[in-house]
Amino acid sequence: MPMPEPAAHGGEEWTGRLGQTWTQEWQRTDRSFGVLTDRLVDGAGSFAAALDIGCGAGEVTVRLAAANPQAQVVGVDVSPDLLGEARARCAALRNARFELADAARWNAGATRPDLLISRHGVMFFADPIQAFAHLRSTAAGGASLRFSCFRARGENEWASALASVLPPPAVPPDPHAPGPFAFADAERVAGILGGAGWREIAFDKVDYAMVTGVGADPVEDAADYFQRIGPAARAFADLPPAARAEASRRLRAVLEGYRHGGTVALPAAGWIVTARTG
Repeated sequence: MPMPEPAAHGGEEWTGRLGQTWTQEWQRTDRSFGVLTDRLVDGAGSFAAALDIGCGAGEVTVRLAAANPQAQVVGVDVSPDLLGEARARCAALRNARFELADAARWNAGATRPDLLISRHGVMFFADPIQAFAHLRSTAAGGASLRFSCFRARGENEWASALASVLPPPAVPPDPHAPGPFAFADAERVAGILGGAGWREIAFDKVDYAMVTGVGADPVEDAADYFQRIGPAARAFADLPPAARAEASRRLRAVLEGYRHGGTVALPAAGWIVTARTG
């Protein structure tokens, strides 16, 4: 799933235009995750209470609550706009609710989760060891942690495709800064989780097709999506008009190579990371 760059994740930004844009794009975002979402959710197992970390527009919460009516599922996010959409989607599910909160400081109350899950929502903590230590402190004994994140940029062909049509950044990004690829290094992530007190840490590689365009003109659909949200959106927006038009033309040409009938799908590479409280 395309995600914002590190500069775009302050909580205050999610209360404005950024959160609004991601809310408008929830259907295309869920579509782009497809296979990865299935792998993440279908392997969650049984639980009594779940916490969906960085729940966004609620796809994972919806899936968990619908499949486990006996369980309680709470989604937390810092964007009120995304939570508004999530609440609307879960209106018929009495076992799902949402809270406007930073998961790094979320208070579980009396019902401690025995499943903590996140679809690409944990790579943005300013202090990841503190955040995961806090999440562990909120969890029930023997709770499981399960989240997805991207592997390295070079393993994600969609990221390389976008980079090929844009000028290189003036300063190379810090690979460990909060952002979409911050958890690409499994050894680093294992150190973070272990330092936060989690045990039985494991990594499962998932290679999947990121569906970014469908319909009568899937190339146009995909090009529009990439220019609205994700790592390329801000880069496109910052270009002068003529350069932006040229980059958009080049993007469409690149995406044409990933078109198969009425679909544009680009190779993506992720981890599903699991751990337990011990």
